[in-house]
Amino acid sequence: MPLSQARKQELMTEYQIHETDTGSADFQVAVLTERISQLSQHLQKNKKDFASQRGLMQMIGRRKRLLGYIRKQDEERYRHLIRRLGIRG
Repeated sequence: MPLSQARKQELMTEYQIHETDTGSADFQVAVLTERISQLSQHLQKNKKDFASQRGLMQMIGRRKRLLGYIRKQDEERYRHLIRRLGIRG
């Protein structure tokens, strides 16, 4: 279930650091969060889709590693990002 090009463009304008940014860690975390949300909804309907469950766990791990990288680089940027995405309790 890939993201639509329009939704990816919205995320890019919202989370990019500078105007030519297409691959910063912030943007990657935003895209992964969106995909995780979509896949979670899919798995609520399709409980036995174990291949998608594995993909979900991989995406969560990738997002966790990227967030750890951002946290090491700049703690304030990390806090602002997770607040904007609403991913931590």
